[in-house]
Amino acid sequence: MSLRTAFKQMGPVDGSLYLCARLMERLSGGRVRIVKYRLVAQPIGRSAGPAMRADPATLIHDIAPGDAMVAAFPRPPDIIQRRYAAGATCTAALVRGEFAGFIWLQRQRYEEDEVRCSFVLAAPAACVWDFDVYVEPRFRIGRTMARLWSHVDAEQAARGVRWSFSRISAFNPASLASHARLGIVDCGGALFIVAGPLQLSVLPRFPYLHVSASDRNAPVWRLLPPA
Repeated sequence: MSLRTAFKQMGPVDGSLYLCARLMERLSGGRVRIVKYRLVAQPIGRSAGPAMRADPATLIHDIAPGDAMVAAFPRPPDIIQRRYAAGATCTAALVRGEFAGFIWLQRQRYEEDEVRCSFVLAAPAACVWDFDVYVEPRFRIGRTMARLWSHVDAEQAARGVRWSFSRISAFNPASLASHARLGIVDCGGALFIVAGPLQLSVLPRFPYLHVSASDRNAPVWRLLPPA
């Protein structure tokens, strides 16, 4: 991506960070990384659009550990096992019996796997964390994603959940734009500079600045529902 394109799509600050991240990762052979997230909260149970019409060819339901469909998930088995062990739940879509996509949800606490950071939901009865929202490429042109999210939205609303938190790369303007159309609330940005085992975290909430050298010392960001 050129300097002009980066600035146009991300703005001067994030565009500069993106280019710097690419340069440092290349020069260091991947040992130095710059990661920036936008933390967002999406309202649950407050969709302003028309109700999603059911599709008889699409089946959406929760997937328990050991379900035969897990074998079709495009993720390594050890990653899937670790998610279930941490208490995460998975809702998947099948189109004409074929795996089409999934959404993972975590309650109370989410441990980031790209950098060191623990996101704690300060109101766990009213909030969840969604991650790894995925749709198979051949099903991305259509309503599979919309039906999948509509199902999760209705299911969580019935349980009293009002917000779903997630993080989006600040270097992914397309994802940020698509989430903005869903009425998200921006909860701030987090910057992580990783050099080998060392990590500097710059957060908009306490502890603000944090340095760690192991997974046992990760910064904690407490997330409150938007006012």
